Amino acid sequence: MDHPPAARTLDRTLGFTDLLLIVIGTVIGSGIFIVPATVLAQSDGAVGTALLVWLVAGVLSLLGALTYGELGAANPDAGGLYVYIRDSFGPLPAFLYGWTTFFVISSGSVATLAVAFTGYLGQFMTVTPAMSKIIAVLVIIVIAAVNVRGTRQGSSVQNWSTGVKTVAILVMSAALLWRGGGLANDVPVWPASFTPGLLTGVGLAMIGVLWAYEGWQYVTFSAGEARDAQRTFPRAIIAGTAVLIGIYLLANLAYLAALGPEGVQASKRVAADSVTALFGPAAGKLIAAVILVSMFSAANGLTLTSPRLYYAMSRDGVFFRKLAEVHPRFRTPAFAIIAGSVWSALLAATGTFEQLLTYVVFSGWIFYGLGALSIFVYRRRAPDMPRPFRVPGYPVTPVLFVAASAAIVLNTLFTQPGRALVGLAVVLAGVPAYLAWKKRVQPETRS
Repeated sequence: MDHPPAARTLDRTLGFTDLLLIVIGTVIGSGIFIVPATVLAQSDGAVGTALLVWLVAGVLSLLGALTYGELGAANPDAGGLYVYIRDSFGPLPAFLYGWTTFFVISSGSVATLAVAFTGYLGQFMTVTPAMSKIIAVLVIIVIAAVNVRGTRQGSSVQNWSTGVKTVAILVMSAALLWRGGGLANDVPVWPASFTPGLLTGVGLAMIGVLWAYEGWQYVTFSAGEARDAQRTFPRAIIAGTAVLIGIYLLANLAYLAALGPEGVQASKRVAADSVTALFGPAAGKLIAAVILVSMFSAANGLTLTSPRLYYAMSRDGVFFRKLAEVHPRFRTPAFAIIAGSVWSALLAATGTFEQLLTYVVFSGWIFYGLGALSIFVYRRRAPDMPRPFRVPGYPVTPVLFVAASAAIVLNTLFTQPGRALVGLAVVLAGVPAYLAWKKRVQPETRS
């Protein structure tokens, strides 16, 4: 059953900058260009409340990054979060996370980004519905081809595309703050009173913003390819998440300076509307181009990282065996990349990803919470394990992140029970698949 060790080892080619830009690039898709309007509306137009939601959600994400920083430095293996859950809570919950990631969360996210890419492309050329599906599939194929040919190649694409969109957001924000009228003196910074309706809205806004921050955990999958991982990995995941907080707060302030609170709340594409209002329609087209780069970068980040999870599952004997192979020339988990991308392309072409992703994506937070809980198991079972980075504020830091994860899951269960139950059913559908793989592996192991 086992392959020769050399055929199953990924080269450590990623440095601090590569890991940092994976974190930033995978998180920033299209959310920061659209979501701020919804958050402000849910905060009853109170600017301070909306900004506080972005800050608190960012800090909660940072607590998770700090926790995973210790785990990744102590056990820098391919698969990251899957490995932590497997080691701490057993192979079944780890498999269910990998199962859901492969069939819905990562693949559906790539499909979503590819289809959204064609939507923004329509601002520069005529795109028919049939062309839209073809272009979406082609985007996925191009990204897969780049990543199959080498981790270094995939990381280079991630670096330049993330660099372009980050600089563009910073330049856009600076320009809007410079040209914008700022906030009028009578703009409500804080609400007059905290009503039950406002608190409900803030809760919904918090969940929406946590979704906007989601994605930093994908870099854990690539810890097995990090150079000097015990030093570079925790620095990168923490610094990347901290940078995201700064970018998101700056962009929100810029939109407010350009449109004011009422204008932001009324906008469906707040970034484009802000730039168009101050610099004209041509500048608005530039934002559309930046969003295209942003979505391409996020899809590339997912394709660069997620296959390492499938590779780790296959290496454990609980997924398609071929996915554990490392390409002899390119030194990448080529079959894992191709398999994930083929499934993403199928979802994009058929449009089935939308409902799947809507139902299942919340369940990812069950596993993010389990991943953070793993730190307690690691410390108890392996107290002498080398820990070049220790999470500051332990145990409060991981506990707060676990609580935030639980809040998202419970909120979905109470407010959208139908959606939540369907999502959990999709996750639990992996149980018979896991048992089948284990049954096939056991005779081979005994032989």
